[in-house]
Amino acid sequence: MKIGKEKRNEILYIKIAISIILIAIFLLFFGIYIVLINQVSYANSQEKNIDSFKISDTTPINIQKIIEQNAKISITENIITEEIEMEYITQYIENENLAVGIMQVSQEGRTGITQITTKITYENGKEVSQQQISSNIIKAPINKIVQIGSGSAKSTKYIAKIGDKIYATSDRLTVFLENNLQSQKVGTLQKDDEMTIIDISNNWYKIKTNRVIGWVSAESTTYINYDFEDDQTQKQTVAELKHKLNFNMKLNEPSGLTLEQFRKVLSDSKDVNNIFENNAEYFYYIEEQYGINGIFVAAVGIHESSWGTSKLAKNKYNLFGYGANDSNPYNNAYSFDNYAESIDLIARVFTKYYLNPKGTSIYAGEIADGRYYNGNTLNSVNKRYASDSNWANAVYSHMKYLYNKL
Repeated sequence: MKIGKEKRNEILYIKIAISIILIAIFLLFFGIYIVLINQVSYANSQEKNIDSFKISDTTPINIQKIIEQNAKISITENIITEEIEMEYITQYIENENLAVGIMQVSQEGRTGITQITTKITYENGKEVSQQQISSNIIKAPINKIVQIGSGSAKSTKYIAKIGDKIYATSDRLTVFLENNLQSQKVGTLQKDDEMTIIDISNNWYKIKTNRVIGWVSAESTTYINYDFEDDQTQKQTVAELKHKLNFNMKLNEPSGLTLEQFRKVLSDSKDVNNIFENNAEYFYYIEEQYGINGIFVAAVGIHESSWGTSKLAKNKYNLFGYGANDSNPYNNAYSFDNYAESIDLIARVFTKYYLNPKGTSIYAGEIADGRYYNGNTLNSVNKRYASDSNWANAVYSHMKYLYNKL
């Protein structure tokens, strides 16, 4: 039986189609096989080289080690709330009825209390950051007001003795049962009230009046009716003053310079804005009130402010960088209304926290906190006050410069 031409062509086309399909199936399976082989080979290669994988010609990166280290990092946070003392500010007011160099406290200063909440972040148990969350004033501080003499009367320093009659200079002078600010209050005296001294302890007088017996802060009193002693008898010679200067000298003792000598040594061409010259008296007053070496405080101010030319000194009256920290030094630094406030506050901070051990009776009945106390020398202060290990040497060089101008 003969097959027609059209039928033969149809059979031929079917055979060609089947051949093409078979070839396509073969190529598909072959391609799958090749892909699987390459993946296995790549995976084996990665296993062999995962501990020493290289990018170009750089140092090998141990990926496994990095993964293990990251897995060990533990980050925790802790919220703490604490009450912190707020230091008061001292305001100095000139009084022409007092002789130059004489001062009287007309309002006693009182520290305040602020409640600070802080978030502390730890990495593997080590503190890495602190962030203040809130700050609430529990008790506001009361500023101290000091009358400083600007009159032409004869200047003198009288050392009161038992039996003397003295008078209150503070508008409200608190009388305590014992000679410290934490003691029970037993009464209050008004300005110019008369008292008789029956005992003396550091900066405290035990007094009696016709209605109260107790202790008062000596700096809030004055002795009026006495024969003036010539202040010259209490001056030390320049040789005596210079002899005290040494790197290991006690900084919680006054230098002994007179007001005139402070003005002399702090008058200098390096002080281009006359900041230290115009405020020399306050370095004298801090010695009188806080028993600290005023030349040391001046030297710190000179060092920290570059003779009053720093941005903080010019814009915030802050000669010491007080309050500045590494994270945001300018914005966190304290602002003052004048240089006297800055000088007075840093003197109290040094006296209360750095130069005296905890529990020491210091100025105006205050007790030293001593949290940063390591001793009362330059090197001792350097350990907790400044991160620069050369700070003590730099400050001492300024102290020598000033002492040599006597």
